[in-house]
Amino acid sequence: MIIFSLLTSAVAFLVKPALDDIFLKQDAKMLKLLPLGLILLFIIKGLANYLQSYFIGYVGNRIVTNIREEVFYHIQGLSLRFFNSIPSGALTSRVIYDIAMIQRSVSSVIAGLLKEIITALGLIGVLFYRDWRLAIITLVILPLLFFPIFKYSRKLRRFSKKGQSQVAEISNFLQESFTGIRIIKAFLMEEFNRREFHRVNERLFALMIKRLRVKSITAPISETFGGLAAAAVIWYGGSQVISGHTTPGSFFSFMTALFMLYGPIRSLNRSNNQVQEALAAGSRVFELLDTEPEIRDAEAAITLPGFKDCICYKEVDFAYNPEEPILKKVSLTIKKGETIALVGRSGSGKTTMLNLLPRFYDVDAGIITIDGYDIRELTQHSLRRQIAIVSQQTILFNDTIRTNITYGRTDVSDTELIAAAKSANAHNFIAQLPEGYETIVGENGIRLSGGQQQRLSIARALLKNSPILILDEATSSLDTESEREVQSAINRLMQNRTTLVIAHRLSTITHANRIVTMNDGRITEVGSHEELLRKNGEYANLYRLQFTS
Repeated sequence: MIIFSLLTSAVAFLVKPALDDIFLKQDAKMLKLLPLGLILLFIIKGLANYLQSYFIGYVGNRIVTNIREEVFYHIQGLSLRFFNSIPSGALTSRVIYDIAMIQRSVSSVIAGLLKEIITALGLIGVLFYRDWRLAIITLVILPLLFFPIFKYSRKLRRFSKKGQSQVAEISNFLQESFTGIRIIKAFLMEEFNRREFHRVNERLFALMIKRLRVKSITAPISETFGGLAAAAVIWYGGSQVISGHTTPGSFFSFMTALFMLYGPIRSLNRSNNQVQEALAAGSRVFELLDTEPEIRDAEAAITLPGFKDCICYKEVDFAYNPEEPILKKVSLTIKKGETIALVGRSGSGKTTMLNLLPRFYDVDAGIITIDGYDIRELTQHSLRRQIAIVSQQTILFNDTIRTNITYGRTDVSDTELIAAAKSANAHNFIAQLPEGYETIVGENGIRLSGGQQQRLSIARALLKNSPILILDEATSSLDTESEREVQSAINRLMQNRTTLVIAHRLSTITHANRIVTMNDGRITEVGSHEELLRKNGEYANLYRLQFTS
């Protein structure tokens, strides 16, 4: 970069010998040497330009790649409470669009910025060497060229940040529209969606126009002040040549350096606009990186060797919103090998109770222990290794059936994979697919039926082979035939495991060792199916309501 910038300044420096020695003195030797020197100069300058562009670009792209990975890794470490508060589309926008804005700045603008600064310093050196008095006149006017940079930087950054927030809103709107297209069409909401998209899109357009006004005004202002500088130099310098105080070669060398200096200054102005946009994007990205994860390992966290005895909830309180408690003084002991079913009306706290066990959230008060260890004193890795989850909302990735079943277990053989699929009643339908286990399931398993998706989820839990199993209404959204297939697979999955079940259909949990009835965040009844029916309390009412409806 230094070599490139010095050679750029040398071009202006060579104007004097070219004009004075060749054109005025008619020196034939200089006529031969100067063109050869000029060719060599531009070859070296071109090579230096290539090398500095490549290496600075490489470093810039590596920095941004590292930032993108750091942001993604950090987001993955944040708690579910964070994901509940920020739409996924907005997060995607920050990882892709905002970091792309930083990338443009780091990989090209900052490299250009450094090059233009060094070039400008070299050209200023030529100005002083040729005529220090004229250089001082120029430098008095030169700061006016930077006036737009200082005046409009903050305004541009503010508009850029608002525009990036609006892009995030559009990204989230698009994601919801594409994933919910079936509902949109079913409820004839296409026209409503068009109006909503037009509204958010026009808002972004208005912000872009404001930003464009600010960016567009900087160049004309700089050019106006640049014209004033050139006029002053021509008036003073021309009078010096006429009076014989300087040669035409020195003057035109000075003028060449001055006009070449305008290029770096204009580039600095343009680069500043992009840097302001990158700073706005950077502030949004680093807001994410500065977000502290709520769930983290204790400093001296213990590795849980395995599950041997019992799980205990002791006086547990929890609330997503401090004003609306979800769990209130919940206490429950679950022995190894037991099947515990949680029942109750929607909103009674069943799912929340199970989400606390793998530390998706931390309790507000009370304690949860496994084999006497407070789960907050255990490493998250060793805790979650003991727990497998099959939920009502099956999560599959847009990859092959093989990848989805072996998710988290890359070391399994084909024999183990097929055995897990057979136990989950999935092997037969997989074998009938044209590509078998290499079939792509589509986004969130869209190419499979609900029952097929759930059976892959069960196969995945079987392969994980964890001693504690959480089943969160795993069959509630299935038809009768699919439910029978899935329930058969679940029964095999539950063998020799400690199981916590949330059941929508009470007929599926009559075999549970104990049934826990919940209401308004409290445990109201605990007992076997027969015991609770004889008690004729809340569970019996739920049972009668379901089987008489």
